[in-house]
Amino acid sequence: MAGRLEGRSALVTGAGSGIGLATARRLAADGARVFTVDLKGEVDRLADVTAPGINAELVAAAVARHGGLDILVPCAGVSAFHPLEGHDDDYFDHVMAVNLTAVFRLIRDAVPALKQSPQGRIVTIGSTMARFGDAGLVAYGASKHAVLGMTRSVACELGPFGITANCLQPGAIETPMTEPAFTAMPEFRTYFEKKAALGRLGQPEDVADVIAFLCSDDARFMTGQGFFVDGGAMTRQ
Repeated sequence: MAGRLEGRSALVTGAGSGIGLATARRLAADGARVFTVDLKGEVDRLADVTAPGINAELVAAAVARHGGLDILVPCAGVSAFHPLEGHDDDYFDHVMAVNLTAVFRLIRDAVPALKQSPQGRIVTIGSTMARFGDAGLVAYGASKHAVLGMTRSVACELGPFGITANCLQPGAIETPMTEPAFTAMPEFRTYFEKKAALGRLGQPEDVADVIAFLCSDDARFMTGQGFFVDGGAMTRQ
């Protein structure tokens, strides 16, 4: 709905491609002023969200650019299959650093600015793996379970200030991050297409549209929740 976020300021990480890019575009289409961040791509700030102190800098930059902060969407994330046997510490630590620790730091550092907003919104990106598990996804599953739990605690703590916090849990979404797996393993694509009740893979816009809703006044009484955006795949567990 055009204009429903008019005048609000948003910070979106991972906005160079995939869900983050689609989210930044949708929020802007709804009237928000969006400050975008990624390691690469056409964004306002090129940054590694795991770098020490960087998340506080990003919040300060977004506030300076747009005069405040109303919406926070940490979309930056990593995912890859990695068998448990021989799973090295460095890979596990990297996944947790990007998918969990950086999200925690960004939320923590954004709290003072969000408290100044009459419509503070936080939307984190989990996964269907935030409630389930699968082979080869030990690090990823652990990080996404943690993001969902963290989001619920954030919702409880910030609710008295009128700030909502919710977690999107996408299913199989066709993005630059997932495309190599779908290309290398056609059976992987077919599996998720058949698993989804809607019979297709998701697109970044399918997720971005729900994020925009959660950032709007229409979702003002929704907080502390995890929402599947998976085409009905999890109805067939």
